[in-house]
Amino acid sequence: MDLELRHLKIVRAVAESGSVSKAATRLGVAQPALTAQLKRIERALGGTLFERDRYGARPTPLGELVLSRARVLLPAAQELQDEALRFANATEGGYRIGATNGPVLGGLVDRLAAAGPVSTYTSWSARELASMIAQGRLDYVLAGACGEGPPAGDITWITIAIDPVFVLLAEDHRLAGAKELALSDLADEQWAVTPGDGCFGDCFAAACTRAGFTPSTMYETDVATCVHLAQVGRAVVLCQATHPFAQGLVMVPLAGAPLRWRQVLGHHPASPCASWVAEHAKAAHADAVRRSPVYHDWLVRNPGWGTSP
Repeated sequence: MDLELRHLKIVRAVAESGSVSKAATRLGVAQPALTAQLKRIERALGGTLFERDRYGARPTPLGELVLSRARVLLPAAQELQDEALRFANATEGGYRIGATNGPVLGGLVDRLAAAGPVSTYTSWSARELASMIAQGRLDYVLAGACGEGPPAGDITWITIAIDPVFVLLAEDHRLAGAKELALSDLADEQWAVTPGDGCFGDCFAAACTRAGFTPSTMYETDVATCVHLAQVGRAVVLCQATHPFAQGLVMVPLAGAPLRWRQVLGHHPASPCASWVAEHAKAAHADAVRRSPVYHDWLVRNPGWGTSP
């Protein structure tokens, strides 16, 4: 039997799991089948790889040798596969863009479509999208973060814009006519927000604590449901300042901008067109700002926010 990468993965799994039974569960195979496969691998390599007893499985000196090579070869093979995927997909032309909920995707697609075919993929998870970049399944990701660090993944991020977070209220809400609201003005409200895997929930809770209250019910749901809950007066929606007009709702800024949202473009470090795509993304964001009179007016009074230079 010739040794293959899948055999090295089995050896690594047994070593990292500490037992054959745990490794079988991890790999999704039956324990007897994995035991038989391990014996075939040991015959091919000429010796026992693990000492096994009721306490588990521990690598023998031969096992340690094989593991040391596996820890080099397996990541190298994965890197080769990822690079090959990126190269193959790049030669096909076009742009593959993933995005979480945000104001930039539509305008960016419109601009890039003039230069070549565009495909899109949407997810609430920035981590999922970043992993798809690393795997060569996407070229660019539009995501957001409320903190300073990258949203997720070992890829490169370019800041497109820094926006304040506003609130959506029903047009007949008691505070709908306000030019601006303190977060504490909404202490008795229920809340709605679109989901994500970043730190926004923690940032919101911290902002409420600073404002002197603990938020009550938080509905985490899709955009349409958030809008509906606001329209019927069931919740105040936390939204990006570029949120498009929705019938029956008004958008109101929060005094002092206690929450912010950083729009970012993620790409593989080797991407040759990242700066060019980022400029188109910034232009798409600037268009979204112009379509939002409330945000445009707020920026006049609060320079330094909005589309990045």
